[in-house]
Amino acid sequence: MSLKTLTVPARAFLQCVNRGVISPKHRHVCPVGLGRGPSRLYYETAKPVDPSLAGASSVRTVDLRSDTVTKPGAAMRQAMAEAEVGDDVFGEDPTVNELQKMAAEVFGMEAALYVPSGTMANLIAVMVHCRERGDEMIVGDLSHLHIYEQGGSAQLAGVHSTTVTNLPDGTFDLDQLESKIRHGYPDAHYPRSRLVCVEDTHNIQGGRVLPLPFLQEVKALADRYGLAVHMDGARIMNAAIAQKVAPSTILQNTHTVSVCLSKGLGAPVGTMLAGPQDFISRAVRCRKALGGGLRQAGILAAAGKLALGDMINRLEEDHRHARTFAQALLECDPPLYEVDMAAVETNILRFRLRDTSLTPTEFCALMAGVGEGEQAAMGQGVRVLMFPHIGGSVRAVWHLGISLEDTQLAIQKLQFVARQHYQQRLRA
Repeated sequence: MSLKTLTVPARAFLQCVNRGVISPKHRHVCPVGLGRGPSRLYYETAKPVDPSLAGASSVRTVDLRSDTVTKPGAAMRQAMAEAEVGDDVFGEDPTVNELQKMAAEVFGMEAALYVPSGTMANLIAVMVHCRERGDEMIVGDLSHLHIYEQGGSAQLAGVHSTTVTNLPDGTFDLDQLESKIRHGYPDAHYPRSRLVCVEDTHNIQGGRVLPLPFLQEVKALADRYGLAVHMDGARIMNAAIAQKVAPSTILQNTHTVSVCLSKGLGAPVGTMLAGPQDFISRAVRCRKALGGGLRQAGILAAAGKLALGDMINRLEEDHRHARTFAQALLECDPPLYEVDMAAVETNILRFRLRDTSLTPTEFCALMAGVGEGEQAAMGQGVRVLMFPHIGGSVRAVWHLGISLEDTQLAIQKLQFVARQHYQQRLRA
């Protein structure tokens, strides 16, 4: 079974969770502690089996839970400490202004706005594009905006969502997209279609990169019907590196974009929202209403400048490490793991366990603990933190905090866990 088959069980899982019922048939895709709703699919904190191991000098931790766990290095901390600041709500913080100008140039957009988080940036984009309460946006059914952002577009902006089916590569069928566009406005029975949202790279589908021809067709379709295209580009830099193109080449197929600085780019806080000048002018008002107007934000923006200026090219290292780990999964003896190498495009990896008697939750607990005989076999204990993910998969994410040595240690640990599991099966 390849990862291309994950889409149906993923949706079945979401449907069961949303109804509050997980059938025995889907028991293995509902990890303990993850049944509170789809927002917990990978945000559950991984913990060691024995908390006392966390500080042991002979134990090494490799944190593959998310690229959000990155920490600013010495150069970034120095830049933050020395940042020239002012009142950004007044538009007087020079470092924020420099970052916004820099981001607009990198993205090929007229203007950009520094926002505290990606969730806020996406919500602001929805609020600006969908100008009236009751307007409608079209989103992928497995998109971050639809699954992981608490329905903020409806809760706070009064914007209705309709979904198209995300395919395994993160795209969706254009005929289905066209069928979801409303044509009855101003008929009082229907919302008004305003916005199409895409996600690049696609988180739930394993860091998949949206093909440029797909984005071109989405933009052409949206233009034909007078709709805007917003990209949740939290990891757009990973996409640009994978496709070997400038970010602006990708973004010429969208009207607006949100780009996270605090994932693979390593800044501690912040997202850039970019688009036309009139869009950004209205976005400033929405940011203020949502509590996102910061004062001496240059301390944070200084880290963002370093992230955009110095941290993009190194993302290829994360991609390479993810592929190295994926190849080791395939080559592991005894064979316990399944992965679709063609789907390993960036820094996010999803894989399955061949033996369904070992659930993703149990596997992640074994990887996060230090097993009996592990230190003797490996020379040290290694805690590898990963998340059980949807569709009965396991998710691992590479970032600047994970070196090649860390990756090799994680490979040794997965091989150790496979051997231990195989021996236990034989004894049983």
